[in-house]
Formats: sequence, C-alpha cells, structure tokens
Amino acid sequence: MYRRDWMLVIVMEEQILAPQHVCQSCLLADQSGQPRWRGGQLRCGRAIRKLTDGQPDQYQCLMGFRIANIE
Repeated sequence: MYRRDWMLVIVMEEQILAPQHVCQSCLLADQSGQPRWRGGQLRCGRAIRKLTDGQPDQYQCLMGFRIANIE
C-alpha cells in the first residue's frame, strides 16, 4: 500500500485550496491535473526562501500561486 506523508496546498490570502481545484486548468499540470511534484520538489514552479525554519517548504508556481508542502 502506498502512503503519502505530505500534502500540497495552494495558499491564497484567506484560503487554502487543494491543487486539483486550481491545477486542472494549468497546461503545466500532469495528466491527472495535479502539480508536477517529483523527488520532493515542485517541477512547475520555483522554491521560495523560508523566513523561519518552522515554515513548510513553499513554491511559486508559474501561474502565480503559492504552493506549500505540508508534512
């Protein structure tokens, strides 16, 4: 059985969204409409520097959304 120990979320000003609600319309999403996540890194965006060590890894996707990796 495959177990995921992480969850990607899209962070907006006052909302947290699941990627399937946003990424399905993105040309860079994978075939299932999910962000291209491989080897612990977002392939369709760039890493954002953390302000503190306690923050989750965050990325800026090419569509402009901020994506956080919640473990």
